[in-house]
Amino acid sequence: MKKLFIITGELSGDLHAATVVEELKKTMPDLEIEGIGGKHMADAGVKIFKDHSKMGVVGLTFKALFDHIKLAKEIIDYLNNSFKPDLVLLVDYGGFNLRIAKFLKKYNFETFYYISPQVWASRKHRVSKIRKYISKLMVIFPFEEKFYKKQNITAKYVGHPLVSQLYFGYQKEDFIKENNLNENKKIVGVFPGSRKFELSYMMPIYAQAIREIYEHQKKIQFCISQAENMSEEFLNKYIDDLKYEGIDIKLIKGQNHALLACSDALILTSGTVTLEAAMYETPMCVCYKGPLPFYWIYLAVRHISKVSLPNIVADKDIVQEFIQHRAQPEYIASEILSLLHNQTKRDKMIAELKNIKEKFGEKIASQEVAKTIREYFNEG
Repeated sequence: MKKLFIITGELSGDLHAATVVEELKKTMPDLEIEGIGGKHMADAGVKIFKDHSKMGVVGLTFKALFDHIKLAKEIIDYLNNSFKPDLVLLVDYGGFNLRIAKFLKKYNFETFYYISPQVWASRKHRVSKIRKYISKLMVIFPFEEKFYKKQNITAKYVGHPLVSQLYFGYQKEDFIKENNLNENKKIVGVFPGSRKFELSYMMPIYAQAIREIYEHQKKIQFCISQAENMSEEFLNKYIDDLKYEGIDIKLIKGQNHALLACSDALILTSGTVTLEAAMYETPMCVCYKGPLPFYWIYLAVRHISKVSLPNIVADKDIVQEFIQHRAQPEYIASEILSLLHNQTKRDKMIAELKNIKEKFGEKIASQEVAKTIREYFNEG
């Protein structure tokens, strides 16, 4: 009986790993799978060695480092003395997974990596670790395969898991009715992020940008995406004044993709959401601001000048990026008004976003990863 051990470190990795397991089970029902994961992997039939909440100790503390070292030792001891897998699959979570890959290599475990660290963007020194310790990379951006092959690393483009999971059947009319919106007003979707420290920097900027947009165009309604982990009270601190000023604004929770698809324009805090917006071909601008020391560190380690995933994938400037000192309300307001009313500019961005969507192709990542694993087992 073949054995697979999977290591994830957070919710997204748990979800992506679970979809791979579901595909594997269709053709290899006897495959024995254990791992570090959470509810999604457990529901897919994986025996959980440690819950991935044990991985959530990232930080610049001795305790965090000690906990990671202790966990890595427990994993290696278990694999070496008890489970003895035929293959180890690392999923995302580069900080921990690249460290444990070194020890997996030392004990001659075959190791594949799905959703590799974005070394092409920053911390390029990690390339040498990947070359030394990983047998095969399964990458999620079209340009990554070529990048890694130039580094003499075996890599295969498998498609992006989020792209294959998106639903494209949203109807704007239905979205407007369900959320009691005004069908005669344009919709500007605002995605401020899911972390409180992000919101503390971004929401005051977005609030002022919304004021300036409203000053120039009254027939607009603003929909603020409320992250699942964010309380309504916390967000209302930033938007109550806007409501008092007569601006049409409301919180939308649990409908991120519908809001991305049905908005006329988007204000996005940099992150994966920018790629999802590109898949829906919705005109956008991308913003980010954080503590100045963090920004200096980012400038020191980055290897590319672009920040948003649409621009990175296209390898050219498609959407405006308002980062750090450029994250000014007047810049954001001007860009959104332009995207709403300059039809030539709007059509050009939509066409460019469509090209990005086509770059990803029609591969379903979970199926491609499962196929790669099956091929390895069959060859073995």
